[in-house]
Amino acid sequence: MRVKYSSLLLGLLLPITYINAEVSLTPPNAHAGECYAKVVIPAKYKTVEDRVLVQEASNKISIIPAKYEWVDKKVEVTPASKKLKTIPASYKKVTEEIEVKPATQAWKVSLKRHAAPVSKEILVAAKLKGIDLENTTPNTCYKEYFTPETYKTVEEEVVLQKATTKTKIIPAKYEMVEKTIEVTPASQQNITVPATYEYTEEKVLVEKEKTVWKKGVNPAQKLDGATGEIMCLIKVPAKYKTIKKKVVKTPATTKVVEIPAVNKTIKVKKLVSPAKTEVIDIPEVKSTVQKKVLDSKSTFSWVKVGDKVDRGLSYTGHQICLVASPAQTKKIVKTVLDVPASTKEITIEPTYKTIKVKKLVQEAQEVKTPIEAVYKMVKKKEKISDSHQSWERILCQTNMNKDVILKIQEALKSKEYNPGKIDGVLGRDTRLALDKYQRDNSLATGGITYETLKALNIEL
Repeated sequence: MRVKYSSLLLGLLLPITYINAEVSLTPPNAHAGECYAKVVIPAKYKTVEDRVLVQEASNKISIIPAKYEWVDKKVEVTPASKKLKTIPASYKKVTEEIEVKPATQAWKVSLKRHAAPVSKEILVAAKLKGIDLENTTPNTCYKEYFTPETYKTVEEEVVLQKATTKTKIIPAKYEMVEKTIEVTPASQQNITVPATYEYTEEKVLVEKEKTVWKKGVNPAQKLDGATGEIMCLIKVPAKYKTIKKKVVKTPATTKVVEIPAVNKTIKVKKLVSPAKTEVIDIPEVKSTVQKKVLDSKSTFSWVKVGDKVDRGLSYTGHQICLVASPAQTKKIVKTVLDVPASTKEITIEPTYKTIKVKKLVQEAQEVKTPIEAVYKMVKKKEKISDSHQSWERILCQTNMNKDVILKIQEALKSKEYNPGKIDGVLGRDTRLALDKYQRDNSLATGGITYETLKALNIEL
């Protein structure tokens, strides 16, 4: 049963084109009978912890009161003194926004969310035509246009036939005379006895066994023009040809026969005047012809999307867009010191009476206790490697069948990725679920690689 695949799903097995790093034209260390495709290896990130201050260091102030003893004396009951009153520190809560993922900018083929990156060659071509790639405003797009070459008609004199000479032959003149001549001298004649032959068959090598690279064919291929080629290393068997061969059975031989001389009186021609030549001059022949010659070459230019396009320009299909991804931040709340702790001095007026009075033994003391700063660990992602292209072994016609697609659909469903109907057909829902699974698990995208099959625990 042949499975028909929608044209909307073409290209799942093909890679997204060019991302910075140069990739070899053919897969390295390939094996015969296997297929490969250029795929995108996503950027790698690691989770790191950052220590963030949530409460600054401060001091706690406490008072050790003064010490007294009683004495019998007519004195001031209470001497003039000063009293220290503690004013505690006050705090306030502030919200701080920290960056957990930096903002990025990248050149892509459109402003769509999952648009493919632009190849290095196209960016170089745009820069050579005056596009300021470094200072372009994010979410700006440019399209490439070309003006076709033009021709003009000119007249040119050409030589149809060069000047030459013609040789005229004037034949020799003869007269008839009688002469006895030896018509046939005595001679020997070798008579050939022909060889005899027979036929045999022989198998000969026409072409040795070899391996060749051929473009792979898949049941699904992309239509957006941003794919790489699928290459298969094919083993071509040796070629033989059976030929019919004629061989000598008995070799040819000769025998000698004696032939006597023959004389005869005949009329013969006698040369009167020898043949001679006469040279005749032939002039050259010219003609005027019209022909088309190149007047102006085709030119290429880039126009910002939204600007007016001059008449006569044709869109080449190339577009570049600067897509900006904002930084990701996280808000945290922390307590900070607003007003530090302090003391207030209160003056106490003296009183007098003859009573038992207190005598100051030890004055009041102020004690400061340090309070350490409070920190909090915040997790954030840090890039450790950029995305790049690589040749990876993929599924192709030799092993891409309904049973394999069923296994992929069931594995995706078990991992809570919705592949749509479990029917063994590589439909839109299955392709989108597989692409999301690859991106969520930092797997190569742009093809059904053996790395993806291993991650899904699928064995062929």
